[in-house]
Amino acid sequence: MTEAKAWTIRDLLKVTSDFLKQKDIEAPRLSAEVLLAHILSLNRVELYLRFDQPLHEEEISRYRALVKRRLNREPMQYITGSQEFWSLDFEVGPGVLIPRPESELLVETALSLHRAGRIPHAGQPRLLDLCTGCGALAVALAREIPDAAVWASDLSGDALATARLNAAKHGVAHRMEFLTGDLCQPARDRNLTFDLIVSNPPYIRSDAWEGLPPEVRLHEPRMALDGGEEGMVYIKRILSAGPDCLEPGGWVLMEMDPEQTSEALRLIEQTGRYEEGERVKDYSQRYRMVMARKKAGR
Repeated sequence: MTEAKAWTIRDLLKVTSDFLKQKDIEAPRLSAEVLLAHILSLNRVELYLRFDQPLHEEEISRYRALVKRRLNREPMQYITGSQEFWSLDFEVGPGVLIPRPESELLVETALSLHRAGRIPHAGQPRLLDLCTGCGALAVALAREIPDAAVWASDLSGDALATARLNAAKHGVAHRMEFLTGDLCQPARDRNLTFDLIVSNPPYIRSDAWEGLPPEVRLHEPRMALDGGEEGMVYIKRILSAGPDCLEPGGWVLMEMDPEQTSEALRLIEQTGRYEEGERVKDYSQRYRMVMARKKAGR
């Protein structure tokens, strides 16, 4: 009896990507490669360099288990346990929102304000990340501004546990504090004020939830995404309470849906407590962020 031919990396990737394509999985070849690279502790380039390498049955079995999870529309990031943001690798898992590339606009804008000296105490700024999730914004800013003290707040204990892990992983835990509670309230309870607040709050309309992709609707935490009526509940609350937690001349930067930015600008003006308000486009040339500066002396 002849021995069965061993599966090679090339063969397994071809069969798996074809299968995922048949099942209407987005980016089937990429999914096949990322999952196999994860199993073998390689990067995707190394897969190609080892195309003819035979695989052990144990490796194939583990790979099939991950492919099955992807067929159930579980996000790739939860399967591999990681997501890149700001060129840093963040641990993620069920119960924590997966960072999106669009949110890097918040980091870029915050750094631009800091470098231009447009925030109070720019030499040693105090920063707050509201709805921190896995801590991506807070950790990225702590890495980029070594003299900053950074606070990260979230209502979810699971999220804060992950944020702590990521802060330690990237060597900034000693300059970060973690607050458990509802938006600005934990900071207000401790009489904390900040030079800059960044936030990627829940902003998806409740009535749009059922139309979301299964990867989001079935797996990501709804409390991190559902923004209530018109998706504006948390946006309104942050803009209203923001000045109470900001130093005079301090800024709040907030991500939202492009269709919400006009209403956010109206709310900024309505509060009477901000002296500047504007919206900023992302790389797709869609308004993705609103920023407002607290009036000086108030």
